[in-house]
Amino acid sequence: MSWSKLKQQLESFRCPALDGRVEYRATSYRYLIDKPGICYIAVDKKNVLNMSDTTSTIRWYQSEQEIKNDPNIQVPINNEDIEAIRKDTKGTVPEDRLKVIARSRKISEYAKDILSAQASLSKSNFIVIANKFLTTSIEDSLESNDILLNILALVDRRVGKKRILNMTEKMKLKHPIVQYFYELRRSTL
Repeated sequence: MSWSKLKQQLESFRCPALDGRVEYRATSYRYLIDKPGICYIAVDKKNVLNMSDTTSTIRWYQSEQEIKNDPNIQVPINNEDIEAIRKDTKGTVPEDRLKVIARSRKISEYAKDILSAQASLSKSNFIVIANKFLTTSIEDSLESNDILLNILALVDRRVGKKRILNMTEKMKLKHPIVQYFYELRRSTL
């Protein structure tokens, strides 16, 4: 499918409140066959998501330690996480220490998920992911670990106010760029 038709389809699914604010853009290199071009998403005429640009306003993590030390990351811990640690340690660890161990494990898992999502995003082709978005359900796109699928689903008109408001806890565990688009969409409600 050509870029213009793909862009037209993506824009037809965009939430009406974001018309004119969120744009899909692409550049191509006409004479360079091995260069597919660059696709990016702009919000209010400012490039927010350019998969190959490390100077964007959104934080891109380089290591697991950066994620662990980021004070903005809130990872919820539930009783099942604490019980799993208690079972693994056979009850020999003090109660207050169990929470620390559970939080550390959960942050490590979260960090690995974020780094693998970033790596796949930098290697991905916007057009391939956009076509995948058009052929999959909104639920699958929202639940996916793919950052770009999450973003396209969040700006989609088929995601209603109630669903947006119910996703607050899930969004805390997503990449900062996904959280940015979630807050952008919430601001339009």
